[in-house]
Amino acid sequence: MNENPYPQPTIDSVDLIGVLRALGDPVRLRIVVRLADNDYHSFKPEEYGLDLHKSTLSYHFKTLREAGITATLVAGRNHGLKLRRDDLEARFPGVLNSIISAATRADSAEDRDATVRTPTIGAPQTGKPHSGFERRDAGEHLPS
Repeated sequence: MNENPYPQPTIDSVDLIGVLRALGDPVRLRIVVRLADNDYHSFKPEEYGLDLHKSTLSYHFKTLREAGITATLVAGRNHGLKLRRDDLEARFPGVLNSIISAATRADSAEDRDATVRTPTIGAPQTGKPHSGFERRDAGEHLPS
């Protein structure tokens, strides 16, 4: 008996809310963006540019699989992860492509703006414009 140890839901049972909930996590979204090339990828953290423990990454892989977003291929001792792009496109036309495009654009914008950072709470003020939400010393007034 050679049953897949990583069962996935049938595409007819995949729920849009479940897909969106799974993709609402930045780590899982980053994994999906990496899988967008439609190839099988390993389960190694380095594959996704993530600094996570294997157990944490396994949790995210399981969440994506159970939401119907990914499929796992088992070939002997090797395992591969792949996006169920065609299935999801048939079930929810345009949704996955839109999410991947938006995430890719957001990553590009974040890379461009990497030199501009919002000060952290309690950090010395540099005279740069601020949002008014940073912590202020007693006696200072928030802008009106």
